[in-house]
Amino acid sequence: MPQPVLLYDGDCGLCNRVVRLLLRTDKAGRLSYAPLQSALAQEYLRQQGLPTEDFDSLVFVPDWAEPVVGAYRLRTDGALAAAAVVGGIWRLVTWTRLLPAGVRDPFYRLVARSRYAIFGAYCPSPLPDPAWEKRFLAR
Repeated sequence: MPQPVLLYDGDCGLCNRVVRLLLRTDKAGRLSYAPLQSALAQEYLRQQGLPTEDFDSLVFVPDWAEPVVGAYRLRTDGALAAAAVVGGIWRLVTWTRLLPAGVRDPFYRLVARSRYAIFGAYCPSPLPDPAWEKRFLAR
């Protein structure tokens, strides 16, 4: 069974809020997480030939246990792939796949550029549900 993983900016307040929202709604625990800054994620990025210093894009990995070169998804493609895995209410946003990434990604880049100004940096705090901890490959 595939182990999908979402790599996100661990220092970003918005990114951490979204991860917690996904954790809360993914009752089946289908999706795992790791900050892009973690050693585990950095190794994955190097193996895939992706930048290791660019934290403006999330990376969705369809199967962490069997990584295939180039199988990752970035920006809105990654967010929509994660939404499809989590399911539930998140399936509602997956219809936007009908729009080409060239239409979706400029909005994503705009939010990525201004997310620290609007949402600030992440201030670490305990997870509301201790069981969520096992869903992180790294913290």
